[in-house]
Amino acid sequence: MTRNRSVLVLAVLASLAMGAALPSLFSAMRSRVSPDRQSEAIQPESGDGEVRLSAAQIETSKIAMATVGPGVITRRITAPAAVKPDPDKIARVAAKVAGVVEEMRKRLGDQVARGETIAIIDSREVAEAKSEYLAALANFDLQNVLFQREKGLFEKKITAEQLFLKAKAVFMEAKVKLDLARQKLAALDMSEQEIAALPSQPIADLRRKEIHAPISGRVIERLVSVGQPVGGEGQAKELYVIADLSVVEVELAVPAADLGLLREGQEVRLQNAEGRGFEGKITYVNALITRETRSGQVLARFANPDFALRPGSLLEADISLKETRVKLKIPRAAVMIIDGKPDVFVRTPEGFTKREIELGRGDDDSVEVVDGLKEGEEIAVSNVFLLKAELGKRSIPEE
Repeated sequence: MTRNRSVLVLAVLASLAMGAALPSLFSAMRSRVSPDRQSEAIQPESGDGEVRLSAAQIETSKIAMATVGPGVITRRITAPAAVKPDPDKIARVAAKVAGVVEEMRKRLGDQVARGETIAIIDSREVAEAKSEYLAALANFDLQNVLFQREKGLFEKKITAEQLFLKAKAVFMEAKVKLDLARQKLAALDMSEQEIAALPSQPIADLRRKEIHAPISGRVIERLVSVGQPVGGEGQAKELYVIADLSVVEVELAVPAADLGLLREGQEVRLQNAEGRGFEGKITYVNALITRETRSGQVLARFANPDFALRPGSLLEADISLKETRVKLKIPRAAVMIIDGKPDVFVRTPEGFTKREIELGRGDDDSVEVVDGLKEGEEIAVSNVFLLKAELGKRSIPEE
């Protein structure tokens, strides 16, 4: 019995000793905590709507900020878009003479320069016209010499006037025949340079008719082959189709409800499969609605210097309908709906504070702020849901 009492007394004394030592032990542990952790531990409670975060915590959370300021609100619509060559920059290279294709110097996709020889046709019609011209040219030169001789003799009173007038009439007739022969060659699509070079052309080349590119561009169709008859009745009339794709036309199918909002000159934006954007403008708005699709035809032109927009591509167009300048504009991503009302998180020295705002007009990416913010204030614009979540935790009642 005495022994048990002794054990009990020793236990009570040991407990009292440990209790006296604990405060000094906790004090020593607190002194070993890093200053940053210690300051966080003693940070006072946040006020209503406040989320206290250090600059390091904001950076770690990847919360981006933006300054509130004026901007432009743009109303836009999207519409299916089909890329095609500009009809003003397409050339159909025709065979204006009857003959047989001797050479086709360009393949599909080849670039051509204006005036470049792209095909040669062997044509009896051209040979006859060239021969007629050369004969008329030789006769003209002869009659010109005779006329000048008779004119000199007549002026010296050596020859009779009748002989002079006869020589002049023959000379004028030769000139008319030469002009007619030249016009026939021009009708066969021969240039003045080609006609002037005919007297020095080899006889073997009289049947050859060079076909020149009427515009610079790219071959998008090759319609005949070497040895194929062309130009005659029931035969192919066209050799190539060349398109200058540095400018393309885009056909937009716009819903009937939005057709009245479109005007010529409005901006249109396209994005190709690689994600590259292109800027163009509306050039034509058709007031007629197609029965099948209940949409209107709208045409736009786009610069295409590196041919990234390929005819035949089906893309989506973004059309700017109206632009309105506003005093304050913020990204839509910055707005959080809290308790059924739009709020943003404004930057403060201690972190962020929730602030209710009144919204106005908006577009797909931005919205106007009518009340609740001032120009120059900084707000959170990305990962804002983290701030909303942190604020939500504090509103949960404790058990």
